[in-house]
Amino acid sequence: MQAIQTKYFGPTNTKGARIKATCAAGSLTIPYPHELSGQACHRKAAEALAVKLGWSDHGALLGGQLPDHSYVFVFDNAFSRD
Repeated sequence: MQAIQTKYFGPTNTKGARIKATCAAGSLTIPYPHELSGQACHRKAAEALAVKLGWSDHGALLGGQLPDHSYVFVFDNAFSRD
């Protein structure tokens, strides 16, 4: 399984604020969810990428903020390798 890193991008003259979720398997950018705040915004982007990659059934995402102000999320359990 791969960790998902998220990063905030502020608005520009042509684009609104957004959050990009990235992992080795791909990436996804969502508009900034103004109805949420802090880590919840980043979690929403990580969850959207997990759905896009077909990982939504891998368990809950646990996450935290890194020193560069981005966030990282990992799944709390792994599939059995029977």
